[in-house]
Amino acid sequence: MSAPRNPVVADPVVVAAGTTAADAVAAAGLPVAGRAAVVVVRDPQGQLRDLDWTPAEETVVEPVGIDTPDGLAVLRHSTAHVLAQAVQDLFPEAKLGIGPPIENGFYYDFAVDRPFQPEDLTKLEKRMQEIIKSGQRFRRRRFRNLDEARGELAAEPFKLELIELKGDGLDSSQVMEVGGGELTSYDNLAADADKVCWSDLCRGPHLPNTRLIGAFKLMRSAAAYWRGSEKNPQLQRVYGTAWPTRDELKAYLRLLEEAARRDHRKLGTDLDLFSFPEEIGSGLPVFHPKGGVLKRTMEDYVRARHIEEGFDYVGTPHISKEGLFHTSGHLPYYADGMFPPMHLEGADYYLKAMNCPMHNLIYRSRGRSYRELPMRLFEFGSVYRDEKSGVIHGLTRVRGFTQDDSHSYCTKEQAPAEIKHLLAFVLGLLQDFGITDFVLELSTRDDANPDKFVGSPEDWATATAVLEQCARDTGLDLVPDPGGAAFYGPKISVQAKDAIGRTWQMSTIQYDFNQPAGFGLEYQAADGSRQRPVMIHCAKFGSIERFIGVLTEHYAGAFPAWLAPVQVVGIPIREDHTEYLDGFVAGLRAAGIRAQVDAGDDRMQKKIRTAQQQKIPFMAIAGDDDVAAGTVSFRYRDGSQRNGVPVAEAVSHVLDVVNSRANQGPSAAQE
Repeated sequence: MSAPRNPVVADPVVVAAGTTAADAVAAAGLPVAGRAAVVVVRDPQGQLRDLDWTPAEETVVEPVGIDTPDGLAVLRHSTAHVLAQAVQDLFPEAKLGIGPPIENGFYYDFAVDRPFQPEDLTKLEKRMQEIIKSGQRFRRRRFRNLDEARGELAAEPFKLELIELKGDGLDSSQVMEVGGGELTSYDNLAADADKVCWSDLCRGPHLPNTRLIGAFKLMRSAAAYWRGSEKNPQLQRVYGTAWPTRDELKAYLRLLEEAARRDHRKLGTDLDLFSFPEEIGSGLPVFHPKGGVLKRTMEDYVRARHIEEGFDYVGTPHISKEGLFHTSGHLPYYADGMFPPMHLEGADYYLKAMNCPMHNLIYRSRGRSYRELPMRLFEFGSVYRDEKSGVIHGLTRVRGFTQDDSHSYCTKEQAPAEIKHLLAFVLGLLQDFGITDFVLELSTRDDANPDKFVGSPEDWATATAVLEQCARDTGLDLVPDPGGAAFYGPKISVQAKDAIGRTWQMSTIQYDFNQPAGFGLEYQAADGSRQRPVMIHCAKFGSIERFIGVLTEHYAGAFPAWLAPVQVVGIPIREDHTEYLDGFVAGLRAAGIRAQVDAGDDRMQKKIRTAQQQKIPFMAIAGDDDVAAGTVSFRYRDGSQRNGVPVAEAVSHVLDVVNSRANQGPSAAQE
């Protein structure tokens, strides 16, 4: 979730041998202060460099502004260093963990004598402001050897651990301290002297000075295990956000307020849709009757659309013997994401974490001809994944969920057309639910870590080229995701924006040439030879649960009339008008509309407020005049009204709005 920005992109500049990148930036007349300030440069190898970097020979570099994604990451990591300096100023006993930039902010982990309190964050912010205003400079310093680093950091046990690891087995996007083949430290220097105010093990880069930190805020503190393992010590993590300007910080905080108002976990309770009983277990939601209506309506619609698009509906069990997941390749590569096995009758069984291995068995159940291809299998498959407790979040990150999962088996020649078919289907389906702003992301193999992937480089290159061309043919922007592919093949994912501009990963399409080989899948070609199909995985929503969470926040709980759990509520002005509305509602229910009468003891105005709080699209109100004239009066969610509508016309109006599947609320203005 991020506030709107329009980054300024500068042309490349040349850094002469023996001069600094800052010299080249200044010679090009580029800004070094303000919202568009150049804060680092990118060298020809793609590595970000500090502005005081001095190349040994003439080098063409790309200036990176503070308002770009990379520039913001540098800003936020530099702010994390200022936070760590402030913590050790105010809490000298604190030991340093890690402090990476994250989406829209940063965090830093500390070992301290007691958890941080809100008042501590206030004090830390004040000290950080003092450091920022002082204009401290960031300077990179390379350790000559490991012993020098060990000596300097002898009092920092977590940093010493990172030194010994030297980046092996660490996520380089999260651990900024080590990596890149050398150990370096960053000193925070006084503005007008080379006095070292504070230092931290870090590979960088950083801002030239702290005055470029335009605006920041510490958000909260929480417990976190060192390096994410429950076996390690528990630290205190402080989260913050930082932006080039105060206006951008204010815009982001307003966005957070709106996101909190739309939080699907709160709305799920307020609207009685779903809950997360502790007795069942973390990350295992249950849907209440109203949430069940929403879930069923979505599933019915999606099932019908799959059938229209040529898919055959299948069903598979929730568990399987472990051998199936060895054949598919998942256990060697995905064991950490699966629940531990259950031992039964001399065999180990696993809860399935994916549906594809079982679909492969359906394909393999008899011989196949090229005339049957593409063969498209689809199911709502319940899967279970052993997510860490720290990442579970409402419906959007759960341990048990239902995938609208399909697998297309086709010839290599058919693969491009099938992928285009799936892309059109996916985008159209998302648009049916009111999600209309997309970009595509192409996740590819990480050639630097080939052991994480199966299959030949040639097969990967072919699959990647097919996906890339199909994605470009949509006309949508295509964003690279190097190294983000599944172990068995590259993928396209749909990145969609919601009503307040947040980006969610939705549908995925994956090209798989490995599982067909592992399962020995074949078809008889036109010439009588046996050939191997390729397999295209596609999850339209990712999971039904997650998509419900996203939709709940997208619509702030005010679902379109066709999705709303209760579409119409009848509200009598007096008790003696209830029978009349019972008849009106009976006609709606007979036509398939989800309608009810509020016959409770509350006064009419209280019933209207309750219906508004429940975000019901239509409130049908009746009093003496309506009973006498055979009409009802509508009140809509937006507060508009339409009075004296004849009953037959009122039923038709509701049916028209619901059956149109329009993704905006009904109102009198639509008439």
